[in-house]
Amino acid sequence: MKPHHQKVTVIAPARLHMGFIDLSGALGRHFGSIGMALEQIHTRVEVSYAETLTVNGLCADRVAKALSRLCRRLQLPESLRVDVIAAIPEHIGLGSGTQLSLALGAALNAFYALNLSVRDIAHLTERGARSGIGIGAFEAGGLVVDGGRGPDTVTPPILAQIAVPESWRFILVFDTRGQGLHGEQEVSAFRKLPPFPRREAERLAYLLLMQAMPAIAEQNLTAFGEVITELQNSVGRHFAPVQGGVFASREVAQTMAWLQAQGAVAIGQTSWGPTGFCALPDPQRAAHLLSELQRHFASHYLEFQVVSARNSGADIIRH
Repeated sequence: MKPHHQKVTVIAPARLHMGFIDLSGALGRHFGSIGMALEQIHTRVEVSYAETLTVNGLCADRVAKALSRLCRRLQLPESLRVDVIAAIPEHIGLGSGTQLSLALGAALNAFYALNLSVRDIAHLTERGARSGIGIGAFEAGGLVVDGGRGPDTVTPPILAQIAVPESWRFILVFDTRGQGLHGEQEVSAFRKLPPFPRREAERLAYLLLMQAMPAIAEQNLTAFGEVITELQNSVGRHFAPVQGGVFASREVAQTMAWLQAQGAVAIGQTSWGPTGFCALPDPQRAAHLLSELQRHFASHYLEFQVVSARNSGADIIRH
């Protein structure tokens, strides 16, 4: 098969995973989740022709293995050069694995004009085993709510995609010493958890549908943030036995408590962490709190970043 373009560039956004909706599975569907795409953190890959598979840049071994597997499944030649210009940090709750897999699949799809959908690529690369937030972030960005997995689900369906107000900012708190649960650790953790109460899942679903989603549509950060904090506390308590607390990092937890006391809302941990997040109504307030954070919590293992939501999906550029 011949390439249709000289080069293809894909830029895939990081995402916040803000929590699961139903861990009880009482209605036959498991998980369901809410999250959003981020603007300032991304994975960028460039694919062009080479006589043999050549991978340069970040995550080279991982990318080479993933590409070989994809090429075999799609019956494509491995006559590719791949440059990984930027990569979302791995296993800290920002969706690095899904975005890298989708970026590589989308690059091959465009390079060879395969006419695959994002859902096709997600299925081929075995993404969306629990959450559909990363897939939704790649497809369309914004705030994403997915419907979890039922008995016949291939990839979790996106139930809502809502634009996030441009002025809102999110402070990320990174603990550079560790990573969240992933891979077999994550699978094992889910097995060890006790049953999630159906009544609590019903309460969270009601709050999400009738408070958080209308609030973001009406640009009411306070009401939106209340639900995210409540969802995070509930699910965090459920996960506490396998991650050591509501937050995976004690230092991140202390920082998030301080941020909440300063008026930040939507207090939580993305995925298995250890990264914490919170929301502020405008860039000025976020910048002020960032400087205060750096003054109060200066250490060699805590780092902070202000980011905004991304209201569009991945960029796919054909050269």
